[in-house]
Amino acid sequence: MFRHTMSLCTATRPRATRDTRAASPRVPWMKPLLAATFLLASGAASAQIPNRTSGVVERPIEAAAWQTCIGKADAERLACFDDWAHEQQKLDAAVAERPHPVEAVPAQATEAQKTPAGRAPASVVAAKPPEATEETRPGPVGVVAVGLEQGCRDRQFSELSRFWELEAGSSCPRFGLRAYHPNLLTIADGNRVDRQPQSPNPIDSATHPTAYGKQEARFVISIRTKLASGLLTPAAGTRRDSLWVAYTQQSYWQVFNGALSRPFRNTDYMPELIYVYPTTLALPGGWTWRYSGAGLVHQSNGQSDPLSRSWNRAYLMAGFEKDDRFNLQVRVWKRFPESFAKDNNPDITTKVGRGDLTFGWNIDSKNTLRATYTGTFNRYGSERLEWSHALGAGNGRFSGLRFYMGLFHGYGDSLIDYNFKRTVFSVGLSLVDF
Repeated sequence: MFRHTMSLCTATRPRATRDTRAASPRVPWMKPLLAATFLLASGAASAQIPNRTSGVVERPIEAAAWQTCIGKADAERLACFDDWAHEQQKLDAAVAERPHPVEAVPAQATEAQKTPAGRAPASVVAAKPPEATEETRPGPVGVVAVGLEQGCRDRQFSELSRFWELEAGSSCPRFGLRAYHPNLLTIADGNRVDRQPQSPNPIDSATHPTAYGKQEARFVISIRTKLASGLLTPAAGTRRDSLWVAYTQQSYWQVFNGALSRPFRNTDYMPELIYVYPTTLALPGGWTWRYSGAGLVHQSNGQSDPLSRSWNRAYLMAGFEKDDRFNLQVRVWKRFPESFAKDNNPDITTKVGRGDLTFGWNIDSKNTLRATYTGTFNRYGSERLEWSHALGAGNGRFSGLRFYMGLFHGYGDSLIDYNFKRTVFSVGLSLVDF
C-alpha cells in the first residue's frame, strides 16, 4: 500500500525542468510524511466503526503507532512506516473476514436484502405452520352453533319456543311484525252459501236473500307484535314471558260473481291482546307443557244491522309439544255478556262453542298437518283440517311460503255464518312465520 501510494503521489506531481530539479534541494522525509498523512486520514475514518467483535485489534488502537516513526532517522523512519503499513493490511483482512453480528441487524431485514423480489425470505417460509391434516386438525370444542336465522326463527329451538319466543335464545326484538294465524290467499268452494243470514234477534235477520255464489276467494291477514318481555320471569334465567298484540282479518270475496259486481260477502276483524308464560313441565309420553297464557279478543264484521255480528271474550290457553314434531294448543273462553237488545248473535257460544283444540304435526321439514276442533262436544261446532307444503326452502333456511289446502266443516267458518253449517274446500298459498 505504501509503495502504491508513493507512486500515485509521484505520478500526479508537476513535471519540472532539468534546471529546477538541480536547483531544488532533495527532502528525504517528504514521501514518508505524505504517506503517513494519507494513512492517518484512513485510520480516522476507520475509527468511526464501533468495536463489536472481541479478539480483533481495532484501527483506533493501531492508528497511534505511526506517531512513533516520526522521531526516527530517515532510514529507520521509512522502515517504521513500512512496518506500520504492513500491519494495517493485516488489520484490513481481519476486519473483512470477521462475521457480521446477529444482533446488529434484524434477521428479517438481512434476509429481505438477500432475497430477490417476489420471493419470500427463508425464515418466513420456515416459520409458516404446517397445514392441518385429519390427524392434526383440532376437533369440536363444544360451542353451540349459531343458527342461520334470527332467534325467533332459529330452528335450533322448538316450534312453540320460536312461535311464542319462550326463551332468551329464541327471542326477537320488540315491535317487530310477525305472523300469527297463517296468512292465506285461496280459492274456496262451498257446498252451500248463506244468502239470507238469520239471528235469534229479529233486528239482525236479513229480510231478503242475496244471490251469492258458492265459489269465492278467501284471504286471511294475521299479524302480531311483541309489546314487552320478561315481565314476570327472572331476568337471570333463560325463560321469557311476553305480552303481544295481534290483528287478524278474514275476507270472503265474491270475485267470480260479476252479476253482483264482485262484492265482499263478509269481512271479520279481530284485534287481540295475549300474554304468554313459559313452562317446562314434563308430562307422560314424552310431552312437555311449554306455555300457559291468557287473552282478550274482540271480533266483529263491521256491518250494520241486520248483518252486524260481533262478540267479546276472554280466554285461557296452554301449549304442549313432543319432539318438535307434535304440538297441541288448548283454549277455553268466556264471552262477555250483552243485553239481548244489543246482542247481534245471542246463541254464538252454543253454535261455535266455548273453546278450541288445535293439533299440529310436522311431518317433515316441508310438510305440516294441522287439525282444529271448535265447540263443546255437542252436535254443533266445527272441524278444520289443513295441510301445507313449504316452497322455496333452500340454502338451509326456512321458507314461510307454502302451498295450502284446507277443508272446513261445521258452524262459524266466518262470523256471518256462525249459525250456518256448511263444508268448504280451499286451495292456494299460505305465508307463516315471517
